[in-house]
Amino acid sequence: MTKLTQGKTAGEFIVSELPAGSTGVSPCRDTITILSGQDLVAGSVLGKVTASGKYAIYNNGAADGTEVAAGLLFAAVDASGADAPGVGLIRATVEYNLTEVTWNTGALQAEIDAGVADLLAIGIIAR
Repeated sequence: MTKLTQGKTAGEFIVSELPAGSTGVSPCRDTITILSGQDLVAGSVLGKVTASGKYAIYNNGAADGTEVAAGLLFAAVDASGADAPGVGLIRATVEYNLTEVTWNTGALQAEIDAGVADLLAIGIIAR
């Protein structure tokens, strides 16, 4: 029998967010551009590249803007070959399950704590 493994699904890390308005879209979400060279799963913690305004995986040790956590990726995006559109939770008020989000590979607890604090500062709250 073949063993199947389900990856992370869109939004599964969300505990709560502001309800959708008349447009049918939550005011916490926005269309964003994921920087080329990345294949990100739903729930990836994002930083925003200062020079381009594009989003990439949060990297506390960087010096390009991604050292500040700026949001969470709603659904998986494969930007390995070129920049790609995605949906980010980048505004208040969102609560997320801290154990369900994805950090940069090898992130230390101090880096995760800094990212959690960055997100809290913009109204994205860990639960």
